[in-house]
Amino acid sequence: MLPLAGSGQAAMAAMAPSYYPPALTGLRGSHPGSNIHAHGRALEDRTDWGPTTQLNEEYDLIVVGGGLSGLAAAYYYQQEHGTDKKILILDNHDDFGGHAKRTEHTVNGKTLISYGGSQSIVEPKHASRAVNRLLEDIGVDTERFETAYDRDFYKRNGLRAGTYFNQAVFGEDKVVLHPFCNYPNYVEGIVMSGKLTNEEAVQQAPLSARGKEQLLRVLGGGLHAIDVPKNELPRYIRQTNYFDYLKNDLGVDDPGVLRMARNSGLDWASSPTELMSIAGAKGCGALGFPPRAVYDEENPYIYHFPGGNAGVTRAMVKKMIPAVAEGRNAEELVLAKFNYAELDKPGNAVRIRLNSTAVNVRHGGDPDSSSEVIVNYINDNRSYRVRGKGVVMACYNMIIPYIVSGLPTEQAEALSLQMKSPLQYSSVGLRNWRAFKELELGLAMSPGNMHQVVFMDFPVSMGGYEYTKTPDEPCVLQMISCPYGETYGAPEQEQYQQARYMMLDTDFSDYEEEIRAHLDGMLPKDLFDVDRDVESITVNRWAHGYTVSGPKDSVKKGRQPFGRITIANCDSAPGADLKTAFDMAWRAVKELE
Repeated sequence: MLPLAGSGQAAMAAMAPSYYPPALTGLRGSHPGSNIHAHGRALEDRTDWGPTTQLNEEYDLIVVGGGLSGLAAAYYYQQEHGTDKKILILDNHDDFGGHAKRTEHTVNGKTLISYGGSQSIVEPKHASRAVNRLLEDIGVDTERFETAYDRDFYKRNGLRAGTYFNQAVFGEDKVVLHPFCNYPNYVEGIVMSGKLTNEEAVQQAPLSARGKEQLLRVLGGGLHAIDVPKNELPRYIRQTNYFDYLKNDLGVDDPGVLRMARNSGLDWASSPTELMSIAGAKGCGALGFPPRAVYDEENPYIYHFPGGNAGVTRAMVKKMIPAVAEGRNAEELVLAKFNYAELDKPGNAVRIRLNSTAVNVRHGGDPDSSSEVIVNYINDNRSYRVRGKGVVMACYNMIIPYIVSGLPTEQAEALSLQMKSPLQYSSVGLRNWRAFKELELGLAMSPGNMHQVVFMDFPVSMGGYEYTKTPDEPCVLQMISCPYGETYGAPEQEQYQQARYMMLDTDFSDYEEEIRAHLDGMLPKDLFDVDRDVESITVNRWAHGYTVSGPKDSVKKGRQPFGRITIANCDSAPGADLKTAFDMAWRAVKELE
């Protein structure tokens, strides 16, 4: 017989008043301990978690996953069925929001707000009615970003996009004020050109004479360089590999140039460019294709809270758990310090239980007729059980077959075909940015480093928060790493797996050493000293980062309702943005009716 506990709060230690994950630095994202039980279930087929405590808790809905989609599912459920409906949200991390992670740095006594994953509301003017309704209800005013985002900041300060070639790979530490690809275009307002011509930039690059000649050939290439009949060109660029184009059409074999090309797609592409078609490489602005507008003019890349999309998740949590913070809308919550002790109080209609990994979800009887779903989860290495009338699985979809008991074989197989690309967003609290001003550098592509791009964070001021104004003031640097496997041309899944294992096996001290060497080699030594000027480092690693679509039809087969269990998250679209996460939550909630 299972032991009973009066409530989750009685069964587990309450959060201390000082509990505030956004202020933690070091290794974050998929932080140590967050995946241990999920990996035990999926990789080791573990089923014995010791004695299980049956909590005296019953819910109208249990949500597995407290990211954008999971929080939205809870919101939509209450909107559809009443705000008195009892909902439990379980998340395996120590903070809510999933990839929409808020990160704070304290520099010279000032709190700098940044993000560790989901950056911005992408193309909000193309949002569905369900998405717009949610954003409006939680107090997100997208028109506010027209003035909150300082589009003239980079130009006013003469900050350009450039490329940093490191000594370890290219034989010399060298900054060239030319991005050599389209990627920096997603930083609204960055100065892309005007400092150097292609010819001048190539001559400054630390490449061999042969490599320089090949790089210039790539920069002058494009679709016009492909020798096929015009009517066959669309099919050719869809079916021909980008690296085959570089090697066969343009005669590129220099390892430095190929490395630049491989790392020129980054998180817009979620894969190394040698696996892309020419059309795919052109679409993400890879090396050799001219700059283009990443988004249409109606949807510039400005819809960005200081904490990224954590600004949205915090507003959702505030809507469902009013006592968690003071503030009437999303902007007023920018500077609010959330009281995490309010998240899991017994009197809440919606409760968020952090550090809790679901390891088994099963119907109380026949899935076609059962009126309840039983969820086992692990918190602080102890096993607990709760019951709900329905469950939304808003977690990584590929883990679902290991957690949900009795799932039809075809559906389980479809879910197992989904993929996630590893992703890492590291942020650095700097005491000043004089070195960047002197270099005229706002963003640096870095093809030789772990973090392939580093840039001064988006210039947003709102809710009483002020972005850095002068080079003497502190700021946050963002550093993005899209790790790939070491073997060029290996299949996506193999590369993701290899990169994932390397990511999870890397200690924070190793990440710190890499970041310090990156900045030390890139910035002028007379203006920058890493020991003096770096205050703090936060590494948000996501072993399972961006959604990557599986084979055709596998997504729709995988996301089908199973009795009283439905499936949300971006994976079930597939996609990788806020609107998609919300739309999938709305669909999953409607399927429970």
